[in-house]
Amino acid sequence: MSLRACVTALCLAVASVLSLVAVPAPAAAPDPDPALVRVDGGLLRGEPAGDVVRFRGVPYARPPVGELRWRAPRPPRPWPGVRDATAAGQKCPQPSGGGEDCLYADVTVPRRPGRAGPLPVIVWLHGGGLTSGSGSDYDAARLAASGDVVVVSVNYRLGALGFLSHPALADRAGGSGNYGLMDQARALAWVRTNAAAFGGDPGRVTLAGQSAGARSVCAHLASPASRGLFQQAVVQSGACANPVLTKSAADARGARAARDVGCAGGADVAACLRRAPAADLLDALKDVEPPVTGTITDDAWGPVAGTPFLPVQPGTALRRGSAAGIPLLIGSTRDEMRSFVPYEYDLGGEPLTAGRYADVVAGTFGADAPAVLRRYPADGYPSPVLALSRVLTDWGGRIGACPTLTTATSAARHAPVYAYELAQDSGTVVDGFPFGAHHSSDLPYLFDLPWAQPGPPDLTAAITGYWSAFAHRGDPNRAGLPPWRPVRAEGRATVLGLADGAIAPTPFAAEHRCGFWAGR
Repeated sequence: MSLRACVTALCLAVASVLSLVAVPAPAAAPDPDPALVRVDGGLLRGEPAGDVVRFRGVPYARPPVGELRWRAPRPPRPWPGVRDATAAGQKCPQPSGGGEDCLYADVTVPRRPGRAGPLPVIVWLHGGGLTSGSGSDYDAARLAASGDVVVVSVNYRLGALGFLSHPALADRAGGSGNYGLMDQARALAWVRTNAAAFGGDPGRVTLAGQSAGARSVCAHLASPASRGLFQQAVVQSGACANPVLTKSAADARGARAARDVGCAGGADVAACLRRAPAADLLDALKDVEPPVTGTITDDAWGPVAGTPFLPVQPGTALRRGSAAGIPLLIGSTRDEMRSFVPYEYDLGGEPLTAGRYADVVAGTFGADAPAVLRRYPADGYPSPVLALSRVLTDWGGRIGACPTLTTATSAARHAPVYAYELAQDSGTVVDGFPFGAHHSSDLPYLFDLPWAQPGPPDLTAAITGYWSAFAHRGDPNRAGLPPWRPVRAEGRATVLGLADGAIAPTPFAAEHRCGFWAGR
């Protein structure tokens, strides 16, 4: 036998023996810890909670304190080791408390072992009139788990600290004000960088907000600086068609605020303002108390148009196509103003008689008052307060119906738009006054909140289903739910009414008399 044949025979024999010996399979790699993630600042340790993992108090920007007060937010500094992310970060300064080291986000991630592909991300901007509120107030576990989405809720600077406009604070680009909006944009940039760490898709980000948060979304839809940071938008009870403060008006407010804190006459106004205690800044412009019959430009603080961040009014920008290609879901509640009007009149002051109702309408609408009173006579409603609530809701100068419809039809020229009205009665009655489907009554359908009870289960499931489908595909339609047709830019707009057991298109424009209010 040749040498080569001998070697071959020996190898075959060895292989035969080895085939009879049990060889253990390699040990499977342990599953990654879902509560431990690495973001650009370092490692985070979150907390599993049922069907989700929560990461709380995650810094998305450096604390805006000292010389960073009233400056564009900067990325957070890296941290050593593993950062505990099981407790909410401090809320931003507001009448109920908080502190300036407040630029934190909460991230809620569904637990889906073996899921295929990254999940869409919803970035939530809280309401509160741009003077109060916190992202950590919104428990997103239900929305994240049932909708299979990653939810990021953020804090942002409020009041004077977020929106003070003053020439002394102008940056190199020539702007001041809108710091709260810049915080939100920084959070969106942070999400784009870090979404994948939480299983999210940085290319499928929906920016959503309610009330002041919705007005903020409108500003981002109009802002060149925010373009590309999100792909879809949700605007709940905050019409983009309503004007915001102009730069000149905001600077005038800023000058008054500087006087209020004793910084108007110094050689270095900016340095004085940056040294001022936050409590003093919270008290600035306390005399600016907008009436319930006013508009959002009557508020002390808000987005400022005519600045590098927001060059033109949001409504104008949308008409011109600033949000072209960004699908929009937008709507309001049927009785937006019912939770505000009683506290200025029957519940909070002198009762509103029929005669006084006529005086309020005259003071609000001037030469149009007779026409308004013919359309909304006091004796056509159970009480004058309910009549005024309906007038202000339909008009929508602060919050309400017809500017929402205008926003929807304007945006529909450039992107798919889906409009809704929450018509479900909240059941809330205060001192005999029914609040109906009031402002913010839509929130419990998406979040668990410390101040509100959940809505009817079937309607909750439907609204969560629509919103999460929109986050997944830019279209809220999904199997098992009534169809939702998009708004047409021309002709009668389709608005989906949302009520328990009654989800169907509603004659929104007719019910809120938007033809009458056009141009007023």
